[in-house]
Amino acid sequence: MDHRHGKLLLRLLTFLFLSGARRTEGARVFTVVNYCKTTIWPGITPGEYFDGGGFALKPGESAVFIAPVGWIGRIWGRTGCKFDSDGTGSCQTGACGSALKCVASGQTPATLAEFTLASLDFFDVSLVDGFNLPVTVTPVNAQDGGNCSAAGCDGDLRESCPAELAVKADSQTVACRSACDVFNADQYCCRGAFGLPDSCQPTTYSKLFKKACPAAYSYAYDDPTSIFTCTGADYTVSFCSKSIQKRKQRVCTYHINKLICSGSPGRSSPGKWLLPLLLCSASLLWPSLKP
Repeated sequence: MDHRHGKLLLRLLTFLFLSGARRTEGARVFTVVNYCKTTIWPGITPGEYFDGGGFALKPGESAVFIAPVGWIGRIWGRTGCKFDSDGTGSCQTGACGSALKCVASGQTPATLAEFTLASLDFFDVSLVDGFNLPVTVTPVNAQDGGNCSAAGCDGDLRESCPAELAVKADSQTVACRSACDVFNADQYCCRGAFGLPDSCQPTTYSKLFKKACPAAYSYAYDDPTSIFTCTGADYTVSFCSKSIQKRKQRVCTYHINKLICSGSPGRSSPGKWLLPLLLCSASLLWPSLKP
């Protein structure tokens, strides 16, 4: 067994061991899935438990991570990126500087999935800083407690973005800015005289965002329909999930010793998921093992 295969096997065994222990240790399993038609580059901060905070996902690929209770962070997608072998480059949207591995938040506009992991988890998808990709957060295997519903948006705001908010690249709308970002006015930014929930009300622009994404934050005080809670759940963060309905694409994700695939009527038994999991994990880890 060469060095690269040894590292791969060690990572897989470590992953399976941690996954089996997650319930007693209170960890959460995150599955990040790319249903988009093009490659995306998820950014995550803090990224200690998420491959350093940045990686590439081709269409149909998924990546699995384990984060402990106490992690407070955000996940978003970057588009139109080009990185060299040293992980230095640029992105059309969502860039966290020039690095593949994010140590800072993504540049606006970007759709954000936000998490606070505790005895009762809080999570949401926010369009307050604008929109660049459809993102949904789906809790799975939750214990009783909390409003454990899916958050986010599988609609594509780029298709209906007002011209004054649109970010263009090659004549295509690649993102939709927030009204606060564009106009820098108190009314849109919920500050000054508009700095309280009673005074900061939905605007024409935030209503447009809310119509497209009913389960996402459309402005700063859009709490009642936009923040969700869950107890002991794992989370699937999906990009462009609506597009899976338009084409046959099988994507497998992993939750508590179970492999679940799109189009499957149920969950497979441990004997059935082990080999696919190893093969899937190997395909995800292999690029990082190349010298």
